[in-house]
Amino acid sequence: MIDVKAAVFVGPNEPLEIRDLTISDEPGPNEVLVQMAASGVCHSDLHALDGDWETPAPLVLGHEGAGEVLAIGSEVTDLAVGDHVILSWTPSCQKCEFCVSGNPVLCQLANETAYQHVFFDGKPRLRDGDEDVKSFLAVGSFGSHAMVPASAAIKIRRDAPLAQAALVGCAVTTGIGAVINTAKVEPGSTVLVVGCGGVGLNVVQGARLAGAKQIIVADVSEEKLELGRKFGATHTVNSRERDLAEAVRELTDGRGVDYAFEAIGLPFTIEACYEAVRRGGTAVVVGQVADGVKISIDPFVMSDQEKKLIGSNYGSSRQSIDFPKILDLYMEGLVDLDSMVTGRIPLEGVNEAFEGMRKGQGIRTVIEY
Repeated sequence: MIDVKAAVFVGPNEPLEIRDLTISDEPGPNEVLVQMAASGVCHSDLHALDGDWETPAPLVLGHEGAGEVLAIGSEVTDLAVGDHVILSWTPSCQKCEFCVSGNPVLCQLANETAYQHVFFDGKPRLRDGDEDVKSFLAVGSFGSHAMVPASAAIKIRRDAPLAQAALVGCAVTTGIGAVINTAKVEPGSTVLVVGCGGVGLNVVQGARLAGAKQIIVADVSEEKLELGRKFGATHTVNSRERDLAEAVRELTDGRGVDYAFEAIGLPFTIEACYEAVRRGGTAVVVGQVADGVKISIDPFVMSDQEKKLIGSNYGSSRQSIDFPKILDLYMEGLVDLDSMVTGRIPLEGVNEAFEGMRKGQGIRTVIEY
């Protein structure tokens, strides 16, 4: 039996409770037990905490984590005890049509199980006495230990700091991948990024890596706009003070941008991104929206101007390939992960971290175990 200290979601708009839980079983044949080193506090966790998403309770939140493998199941061949891993919140069955065609973020089995916060067998692994406790997206990184499907534990180089590596498990891959994998931005392109939070700033980094000649960031906070410049933006627009589409046209000689990325998850910013792209341009929805949100798009504009509106889940990533690649770029100084970490806390500080997030403070707070 493994003792787990975890931050437990007990209901919407209630603070997380620090509880002592247990994992009673050894890893299943295709599972691994991970001792967590670090977990990012992500806005998707806040969606659950604030009731924007229907989320079961009790449940251990957290999905952006890294740690060390403590035990492996009998059929696990690509991991060993002591390996450093980043956790993926889309475990893949590696058998369905999506997995075998190179789209593991669309895995059918993960959609039916991990997205319901249970394992592939439909059951959770954590217990609070006699009560089952689910793990957010089958990860639950707000705990000292996590049992996860083996496909959700991605082996990484041992010389990478785990606090920074944890962020690759969500925000960094989501942002960079949206540019490189989903949109496939070409060198010399013009790019708009709406929202300079953890994901948006990594969209900026992705656009820089892709060789975009113009990277415009938009936000209502001057502090966040300065962060956009720090991560590679060439122009900033305070969308509280300026009409975004008008400002973008001024910066692009009346043309609009080739690509626009929405990294907040609000209907009016998604619509603004679509308006800001040129004829034949592409707007990409990266931000996660609350349940029930709808947008309004003129279909005549879509057909007449051949504008494209597409979605990006987890940066269309292949985690076993993309996680190590991004870490290599970080270790070579081409991706900035150090500046992403603006706070380090113990697990007991998680509720205060969410309060700071609600106020728009910092980029990423990291829980260190």
